[in-house]
Amino acid sequence: MSTADDDNNNLKCAACGKVDVGLKACAACKLVKYCMASCQKAHWSQHKKECKKRAAELHDEALFKKPPTRDECDICMLPLPLHPSEQKYQPCCGKMMCFGCIHAAHMADNRKLCPFCRTPEANSEVGYIERLKKRVDVDDAIAMRNLGGYYSDGVRDLPQDYNKAMELLLRAGELGDALSNRNIAIAYLTGQGVERDVKKAKHYYELAAMGGDVFARHNLGNLEMDTGNTSRALKHWMISAGAGDDDSLHNVRQCFMLGYATKDDFEKALRAHKEAKDEMKSDQRETAEAYLRSVGAIG
Repeated sequence: MSTADDDNNNLKCAACGKVDVGLKACAACKLVKYCMASCQKAHWSQHKKECKKRAAELHDEALFKKPPTRDECDICMLPLPLHPSEQKYQPCCGKMMCFGCIHAAHMADNRKLCPFCRTPEANSEVGYIERLKKRVDVDDAIAMRNLGGYYSDGVRDLPQDYNKAMELLLRAGELGDALSNRNIAIAYLTGQGVERDVKKAKHYYELAAMGGDVFARHNLGNLEMDTGNTSRALKHWMISAGAGDDDSLHNVRQCFMLGYATKDDFEKALRAHKEAKDEMKSDQRETAEAYLRSVGAIG
């Protein structure tokens, strides 16, 4: 239980000692409060060590906590597959679905209708982009991400425009689209359309990972391993392996073989990986995968 002294300390400016109900907490650590900006500035030399330590702890708590549940296919309601070629966004209705459901619907109809809203697919690149832009106008983050990708690559009859691409990806990221944040990270890591900045790349990878993006989480592990932070790398790979990522599971296995991970770590990752894979399986998806392999869409 809190005491009267604790309550008074919560209402006391850490710099001048003024008691006030309108104090503002330090945004970084939340440990102390101030009555005004000048007090916070004056107290910084005393507070910065404790502040940075607690801020780093809070950051890691958010970064390594259990990620949100994976998005589901809007038709079969199973977790969406990890591979981009095995899922598809429908700009007619804004739904995301697995290729298993799309393939089954196309085979049943013998024509290409949206499995959700039954709208025929756009018959031209212009028509497709117009549908996408309408979804962007209603703040559809996935539509923004896709349109940004097309501007970045200069495809679907759109000019290559890195500035427009980044503008769309940033908007989508602010709306909570994890994959958009991953794409921003890749741009900063490779210097595509922006000045190369590894620090910013890591920041956006972290936003993407916290939003549930499995490949961003895997890439964060790679960045940590590259700088010798094996324990942090392992933490990331344990999470992404548990979401079904094969490369992350391989890296956890390598960590075990090299002595960076325990046998329990590896067995835990192996079980979680299998469970995630099983959750994403269905007869329709296996049929669609066989089709994709037959046409060379996946290896």
